[in-house]
Amino acid sequence: MPLSVANDPAALFEAHMRAELEADLDSTMATMVAEPHLLNLGSGTGGTGHEGVKEFYATHLIGQFFPPDVEFISISRTVADDRLVDELVIRFTHTETIGHLLPGVAPTGRRVEMALVVIVGVKTGKVAYEHIYWDQAGLLAQLGLIDPAGLPIAPNTAAQLLAFTGKG
Repeated sequence: MPLSVANDPAALFEAHMRAELEADLDSTMATMVAEPHLLNLGSGTGGTGHEGVKEFYATHLIGQFFPPDVEFISISRTVADDRLVDELVIRFTHTETIGHLLPGVAPTGRRVEMALVVIVGVKTGKVAYEHIYWDQAGLLAQLGLIDPAGLPIAPNTAAQLLAFTGKG
């Protein structure tokens, strides 16, 4: 990893994401500290420690990150020396298994638009952790897996509002 990436949390996270999207497990892990953790709070998936995170990436994320039509819309990014926070909207058609978002759920063929927040901790120039938040109930409602009628669920509202404003 180039020195400039190690000293710049935004460049570090971009390199980390690029490795994930390119399905390169070794390069993804090389951007992380020796004992990282990854928590997908919406689905309860993730991993702890080098082997736990590597296993999670290998079985639930690398190669099945998102379907080919995924679109990432950046809303805001906050960067400090030891942390990066991304707020974004993700749009895709659920045409493939997505183990990190929807473990055990077969593709529905439905279009999804969801707001997501990623908090990345940085230590010694590497990713120490990722905490990823989204509205799982809204996601499940968009996919037709739960009926939002009578529930306090607005399946598209947050993502539509964020995408409409364009920036935070």
